[in-house]
Amino acid sequence: MAGYSFSRSPKNVPLVSTRFRAIKTPIPAPGTETILQDLDRYESRSMHGQLPIIWDRASDFNVYDMAGNKWIDFTSTIFVTNIGHANAFLKARVQKILDQDLLHTYAYASKIRAEYLKKLIEFTPDNFEKAFLLSAGTEATEAALKLMRLNGIRNAKRRLGVVCIQGNWHGRTMAAQMMGGNAKQKEWIGYLDPNIYHIPFPYPWALDSKSGKEFLTDALDVLKSEGLDVEKDICGFMLETFQGWGCVSYPTDFVQEIKRICQESQALLTFDEMQAGFARTGKLFGYQHYGVEADLICCGKGMSSGLPLSAVLGKKEIMDLPEVGDMSSTHSANPLSCAAGLANIEYIESHDLVNETARKGKVFHGLLSELRRRFSDRIPYVCGHGLIAGVIFRNPNDGTPDGLFASRVSERAMQKGLLVVHTGRESIKLAPPLTIPEEALQEGVSVLDESIAEIAVEGPK
Repeated sequence: MAGYSFSRSPKNVPLVSTRFRAIKTPIPAPGTETILQDLDRYESRSMHGQLPIIWDRASDFNVYDMAGNKWIDFTSTIFVTNIGHANAFLKARVQKILDQDLLHTYAYASKIRAEYLKKLIEFTPDNFEKAFLLSAGTEATEAALKLMRLNGIRNAKRRLGVVCIQGNWHGRTMAAQMMGGNAKQKEWIGYLDPNIYHIPFPYPWALDSKSGKEFLTDALDVLKSEGLDVEKDICGFMLETFQGWGCVSYPTDFVQEIKRICQESQALLTFDEMQAGFARTGKLFGYQHYGVEADLICCGKGMSSGLPLSAVLGKKEIMDLPEVGDMSSTHSANPLSCAAGLANIEYIESHDLVNETARKGKVFHGLLSELRRRFSDRIPYVCGHGLIAGVIFRNPNDGTPDGLFASRVSERAMQKGLLVVHTGRESIKLAPPLTIPEEALQEGVSVLDESIAEIAVEGPK
């Protein structure tokens, strides 16, 4: 994001008034810059770089600023509000806990915690028997690393090796970043865990006619040539369900071969489901697209549709490896988040959102495939499943990644009443709340189409 700076000065743009969008003022709205300057003054700049809108309220699939401008939201903030912004059913459940005067319980038991965990385990596939609740996704991936290694100790592994994927992202805390695939973002650590290994991601443009299984075999052969014995030295594989920046999935046989290796070597296959879980991809969890059974999954974001909640789920024999008191967190399983998590599951079930997202996803990706055909010189790939997608841009002259073009399109879409996820690189991500109606979905893609066409005509800047 640091490579492109969005204009904070109000710019006169065409006014918009549709059923789903309203642009009434220059964009950003007057007064936006003053608030952003206050944030510059008092807040770490690491929090900055998003599209310059001051969110005033959000409802279902719309976001409003203080001037009453209304956007179709293709971000779900950051893949969080799966059942819509400020969902009334969820708000009522949280309000009930507020009225009960029970805001925090630490690790002391509460009825809502027991109710939620029971529902969570009943809701998820049968191989998940217990859960450990946390507040943030990065806590969950750190806990998963601990569980994989505790299981490795139990199985007398020679090393506690974990195989991760280059380019994947697992959070901002130390172990999460060591498992992540961005070398630049790990420089602050000062050293790297020698038992965390990285293999290349099987991008479709990197396979070079190889199958996913062949690509994996070649990658593991490199580790073996460096002295690694997979059976003796590996206790787990950590996979982001799809590579986040572009929603790029693995070949199915790549993942299935990893699962076979895990079964043979008593290693655990863990999926980081932060972006993919809770109906987002048209299945309950994204890993189910690969036809494998996960040993552990790390969840967050859409798990509660708005309140801080994350979790690791797995078989009880794995989840009970830590001794009593060895894994806890100050705000884990707090009553408000548990109430939100329970409401989230009940709403997904009552509105059949897994199947509805699969249905809408076919419409959505059909529209995006047409967009790709229309701009075939600029969009080589549209990736994703259900109601999440990554549109990847290339320079039409030399085929190189075109992050600047993606940033300019993101800004133009904002000016027209559509919010997209600005990744800061050659992709734009799209992930509306799962409650969005088809007409709004179609209108949003139409706005994106207009934005791409306009920026393409304007040329380089």
